[in-house]
Amino acid sequence: MYNKEEKLSVLSEMIQLAKADGDFSENEYNFIKAVASQLGITKEELDSLLEQKVPRQSLHPESQRILQFHRLVLLMNIDQKVDPKELYEIREMGLFMGLRPEAIDTVLKEMYQYPNNMIPPEELLKIFKRFYN
Repeated sequence: MYNKEEKLSVLSEMIQLAKADGDFSENEYNFIKAVASQLGITKEELDSLLEQKVPRQSLHPESQRILQFHRLVLLMNIDQKVDPKELYEIREMGLFMGLRPEAIDTVLKEMYQYPNNMIPPEELLKIFKRFYN
């Protein structure tokens, strides 16, 4: 699925978003740690990313980029406060991934319709499918 550089890039990107509002919470860290565990990255490797970003890797196929965008949306909403800096950062990350701006903007608008802004994966996929067909 992912090679080691892609895994570290995914986690580094998540850390960057979590720090965007200036408040890197324990809940955000724990969420990132859970993703790291799923990816087979040790706590030590993860903690090194807190100090040192790694270069962004472009994920392939597109389904992996959409999955990463969904992780970022969930992470952004863990503290139930959406800071304008986070919205800017997540949009830029989505654009860097090559996701359609219309799909990104729709997800970021429609997430507020769900409890704790946690847009379900199937709804997120419907949005992306709508803009890619």
